[in-house]
Amino acid sequence: MQMQINISNFKSLADVEIKPGQVNVFIGANGTGKSALLEAIGVLSAAISEKVDDALLSSKGVRLGTPSLYKSSFKKQDRLPATIGFNVRWNNNKGSWDYKVHLSNPVEKPKPAWEYFSELLNNNDKKVFGRSRASTYKIDNLPEFEIDSYKGLYSFLQGIKNDTINEGANDLYELFKDYAIFTPNTTTLRGIQTDPFQREPVGLLGGRLSEAVDDLLDIEEETFGNLDLYDLLDLLQWTNAITIGKASKDIISPSVPVTSKTIRFTDRFMREGRNELTPYDASEGSLYVLFLLVLAIHKKTPNMFAIDNFDQALNPRLAREITKVFCDQIIENKKMAFITTHNPLVLDGLDLNDDRIRLFSVDRDIHGYTKINRILVNDKLLSEGQSLSRLWVMGMLGGVPNI
Repeated sequence: MQMQINISNFKSLADVEIKPGQVNVFIGANGTGKSALLEAIGVLSAAISEKVDDALLSSKGVRLGTPSLYKSSFKKQDRLPATIGFNVRWNNNKGSWDYKVHLSNPVEKPKPAWEYFSELLNNNDKKVFGRSRASTYKIDNLPEFEIDSYKGLYSFLQGIKNDTINEGANDLYELFKDYAIFTPNTTTLRGIQTDPFQREPVGLLGGRLSEAVDDLLDIEEETFGNLDLYDLLDLLQWTNAITIGKASKDIISPSVPVTSKTIRFTDRFMREGRNELTPYDASEGSLYVLFLLVLAIHKKTPNMFAIDNFDQALNPRLAREITKVFCDQIIENKKMAFITTHNPLVLDGLDLNDDRIRLFSVDRDIHGYTKINRILVNDKLLSEGQSLSRLWVMGMLGGVPNI
């Protein structure tokens, strides 16, 4: 799907535009707005899928905040903006579409949910449906319906039999409705901390990784989803076998909490009978590799998702290799991913000659406004032996701190 997303008045994203591909990588100095961008898409997802309140935002991995923290508040602004705005344009076999929504919540006395100040859907420059405060939230073209100002029109229309909506505009709804930001941590991946944000196939912090791996692992066929099992083991190197089973007392302390199923790694260097490890003792990098591949391969992964700090706990060379495999799987499984990274070698795993894989730099200007630019690297520069990682470190791509 060819798509363009515009975001206005959200945190440092006063006015930004992105045209995403299937894999979208964002680089930038700390505090430039990379995570804010992922969260802005989370707010947009909530607006499209149902409503915008703390419960739904939290389930999507958006850090909860007050309207005064969500709305842009720059020194040069005379006053806070009244709304946060989003605009999505896309094309399909029904032509061009344009969805706009503005969300309102007072700063002085915040409400439990954000109000839909206005919402509009156009098809080929003609209004399909719309509503605003001026229309008392009655739906244009469907005057018999009136919708609560705290509920999304787009999701409401999914339940109405209308050819234009059901056959034309539901692709955006299906893409955005389950969007979530994944930020795994080691203790959750090891299974010793409960993930408060459980969902399919894994929790936002990495919960239920063993169950998700069990879904994909086929020992008899020697596959991990649609990936050859030995290609996975080549990434991990220290282990020559992965199975799923119960954690027996001889391989893990009885003081350590365990789930009914656990991943069992066989260390290829250790003596037989003493070479099995659970996630509690295994390399944390191996757990992150499995987590990333689960998201890229599993059928229950959201159609669109984000990973904040993609390279966490990964050796630079391993980060480069898993990036290549991750990109291939996202494309093959027809997903869309937004990821942030601070590891230069992640960039060397990107094939920027494939337009489905896109790299963006995120910077802030002298006034603090976030600026997002797509990075296009010409063949001449790369043919001279300059890797993307080196170009980034040299400051040739943007997205570096001014220190």
